[in-house]
Amino acid sequence: MLRLAKILWENRKQYIPDPTKSVLSQPFRGMPAIGPQNCAQGCRQCAEVCPTDAITLSPVALDMGKCIFCGECEWVCPSKKIVFTPNYRTYSNRRESLTVTENGGGGIVAEAVRAEIVKIFSRSVRLRQVSAGGCNACENELNATLNPNFDMARYGIDFVASPRHADGLVLTGPITENMAEALEITYEAMPEPKFIVAVGACAISGGVFAPSHEIERSFLERRPPDLFVPGCPPHPLTFVNGILELLRRRV
Repeated sequence: MLRLAKILWENRKQYIPDPTKSVLSQPFRGMPAIGPQNCAQGCRQCAEVCPTDAITLSPVALDMGKCIFCGECEWVCPSKKIVFTPNYRTYSNRRESLTVTENGGGGIVAEAVRAEIVKIFSRSVRLRQVSAGGCNACENELNATLNPNFDMARYGIDFVASPRHADGLVLTGPITENMAEALEITYEAMPEPKFIVAVGACAISGGVFAPSHEIERSFLERRPPDLFVPGCPPHPLTFVNGILELLRRRV
């Protein structure tokens, strides 16, 4: 009972009247912030503790496409150079924008959005999700986008069973070899025009599985995603707002 009361207190209302104006609080870890303070002389603790090599030094930068938001870097940093904020708007339509520096990171670059995406899908869009070797964490959060709390369908955005009915492909997982062909077949079955959304660290960069010889990511080399939603897994609000901003839907 006390645990349930704690969850309700941290998350406030379960029903979200407007997902585009929601505010999350700690302990949620969202957008990393890199402060202006200097690191301790010769300190490499944050980079060494990172399980996905998401952190580079001189200057300090963090790649959210690789980051699994474990918080280890924040905990070991003696100068608190890296901290995680409750800001869930970590998405971007440019891979390079996922790298956070002292100047920030993330966000939709409007001029980089393909014109047909906004023109054709701004009022309604159907998505086909493919789990290409994922652990089901990202898949569970995508399921949550349609529950009564987030209710993404109120904006005309929904998941469909057949790729022939889909406008966008939502990819999760690092793309294992045994899923590479199935992913290709799914994409080819979708009518033009279409777009791709990479959800989670595994889909964006391979995540913790990036060094594995069992993944085959040439699909993304041939077809760069139109939207990146980082996280491990990303919050439903990150996905909902990312899609809405890609479509230029601010309601």
